[in-house]
Amino acid sequence: MSRLIKPRDYHALLDTKQTEQGIKLIKEFFQQNLSTELRLRRVTAPLFVLQGLGINDDLNGVERAVTFPVKDLGDAKAEVVHSLAKWKRLTLAEYHIEPGHGIYTDMNAIRADEELDNLHSLYVDQWDWEAVITREQRTVAFLKDTVRRIYAAIRRTEYLTCETYPQLKPFLPDEIAFIHSEDLLEMYPDKSPKEREDAICKRFGAVFVTGIGGRLSDGRKHDGRAPDYDDWSTVAEDGKVGLNGDILIWYPVLERSFELSSMGVRVDSEALRRQLKTEGKEDREKLYFHRKLLAGELPLTIGGGIGQSRLCMVMLHKAHIGEIQASIWPEEMRRECEALGMPLI
Repeated sequence: MSRLIKPRDYHALLDTKQTEQGIKLIKEFFQQNLSTELRLRRVTAPLFVLQGLGINDDLNGVERAVTFPVKDLGDAKAEVVHSLAKWKRLTLAEYHIEPGHGIYTDMNAIRADEELDNLHSLYVDQWDWEAVITREQRTVAFLKDTVRRIYAAIRRTEYLTCETYPQLKPFLPDEIAFIHSEDLLEMYPDKSPKEREDAICKRFGAVFVTGIGGRLSDGRKHDGRAPDYDDWSTVAEDGKVGLNGDILIWYPVLERSFELSSMGVRVDSEALRRQLKTEGKEDREKLYFHRKLLAGELPLTIGGGIGQSRLCMVMLHKAHIGEIQASIWPEEMRRECEALGMPLI
């Protein structure tokens, strides 16, 4: 498979039994730390939502959701969630969560259009979280503070994992760096967005790249974002645009950058209108979620998703996400991975 990354001299440091035990250890420890850091309580989440309400995450706007008819609803179409970015905000309003507190949940999704490789699977599992904030907290400073809290939980998880399995050696830096996607373009004008991420992550070890979704000075986007959850168009204190970003690390096993989380301050009514207009999606203002947001019926929030299998993959030094989770893979990829010492579940 042309997209398969083939690490040099790779061999799994944990056997199957240790890997399964490690997954359990990591998931239980990290979610408790995340909950404590951000004052989140666990809630139960849907696997699917009704089509046409504007609740599902549209990702980059081109990915097809898995859909099916519901017999008892007159064959109305339901669709498997891509993520819970908008559903969580509705839930915070329903539960009357106060500022400074929030929710998290286990999100399971099917992304049928995913291009399969070491990091991308048809099956997506992540901790989706969302917290209520005040108008005054819609700042870059507050965003950075939240990122540092999440990164601290990640590092504590790495410490526990390496203490439990001494053959694993820690590699994450003490601090996470911050850089805007426009500054990244200025630093590496001749590189693609992915190559820029590789370069900056190799330099700092862990980086939060901000301002993802809007067009940069070269007329292109660093990466795509749906216009109706992250606020990537608000002008920040330093004159740069965007209150969102990705947590990236340098992953030595694959010798490349590795995204662990996408997150951000969510759109308010003004940012929603602005971003829908920018993307030519004004028709979404008529949908259920968008009407409630524009009417001021939803709280101001910050939130994101943290990949569960991805975090376990990094913590256990695995070379393919299929060593962590059960999914469907092309037979050619399975054979290649077996030969490379990374058998897929």
